[in-house]
Amino acid sequence: MSGTTPMPGGALSAQAIAARARKAAIGSFVGAIVDWYDFVLYGLVAAIVFNVQFFPSSDPRVGTLAAFATFGVGFLFRPLGGILFGHYGDKFGRKTMLVITVTVMGIASACIGLLPTYASIGWYAPLMLVILRIIQGIAVGGEWGGAALLAVESAPVGKKAFYASGVQMGYGVALVLTTGIMLILSKSLSNAAFMSWGWRLPFIFSILLVLVALWIRLSMAESPEFIEKVGAHGERQVKAPVLVALRDHPKAFLVIIAMRAIELCSMYIVTTFALAYSVSNLHMSRDLFLNITLVVGAVSCVTIPIFAAGADRFGLKRVYLTGAIIGLLATYPFFWAMEAGSVVWMVVLAVVLANIAHDMVNSVQQPLFTSFFGTEIRYSGASVGYQVGSVIFGGFTPFIATALLGINGTWHPVAAYMAGACLLSVVVGWCTKMQHE
Repeated sequence: MSGTTPMPGGALSAQAIAARARKAAIGSFVGAIVDWYDFVLYGLVAAIVFNVQFFPSSDPRVGTLAAFATFGVGFLFRPLGGILFGHYGDKFGRKTMLVITVTVMGIASACIGLLPTYASIGWYAPLMLVILRIIQGIAVGGEWGGAALLAVESAPVGKKAFYASGVQMGYGVALVLTTGIMLILSKSLSNAAFMSWGWRLPFIFSILLVLVALWIRLSMAESPEFIEKVGAHGERQVKAPVLVALRDHPKAFLVIIAMRAIELCSMYIVTTFALAYSVSNLHMSRDLFLNITLVVGAVSCVTIPIFAAGADRFGLKRVYLTGAIIGLLATYPFFWAMEAGSVVWMVVLAVVLANIAHDMVNSVQQPLFTSFFGTEIRYSGASVGYQVGSVIFGGFTPFIATALLGINGTWHPVAAYMAGACLLSVVVGWCTKMQHE
């Protein structure tokens, strides 16, 4: 008999349960790659292309600020995606929402690759870019909650962090894909060709990734916990899940937002702000931080599942706090290394911030944040808290960091901002009771 054959009485065999858990983990992982590929790609291109092609200005910093502002717009609309997809995901299931999010994201990204520039159609170009970025934000806003829940709710007891780690590993794989493609194009094309049409190719390529993700996600089963608590067709659904979550668990939203501060600031300072800062202010090669980002993404594919397995064994709180404290301690040394132009120390400290600090706190988020809410309101509650944190500490971090440079022309205010975010996460993480401490 096949591993998916039900046992007498309708119960699934142990092999079938394990197979369903693996398929849910793989489906969440592959879909996360697609969504984060498109989202991260925008950040990389914004730093080196959009500021020139869509926001021309006599002052390069103004163009960079405008490009990073559109980067932040995607994050601004992520809570709307969390509310929208969370609402229907809590009513009718996780699987359908995940099929929709990956499709919408892929189409929006391909359209960015086909957009005419400011030189061709004037201000219509940045307007359409912003609209497509908003669509991206809504799609990715609904992605994390569904992918995390499907993986966590399908995972075996005692292995929930590990099985759900693919959701965050997807970000690392996306970094490798986007940065690798950008490096290949940067090295194989002249600067004129890259700025004219080469940057478009990675966006159009996302359509192929979407087709693979759809093939896998359409074959996944619905979350068994959702079927048990809510029903296969939402027979026992909550009328307004996001409102119930806000009413019954207001503290959980604030905790999620604060605990994401270190994760978001560390990653976007290292991979997005540092790319623009090193090129524009320190006159370093564009390829340097693209290579650093490539290393960070590749290493995270190993570190995240290792830290997740460690969290399952030793406790979510120990792993989280260790990572948050490391991030706090490594902040100023990272900026010192950039100012000194030390490539070796920049690489080492980028890995410390992005692959130790970031990945440790990141690896516990799926089982931790989803545990704050009941099954009937979990998609809405976890998604909205997660995405509001993305707005506050994620999307506008490159913009805020670039603006802070204007205070006195040095990196010190930026480092203080990042250190403050890390300290907030340390304090809230210390005071928060977590399962499996």
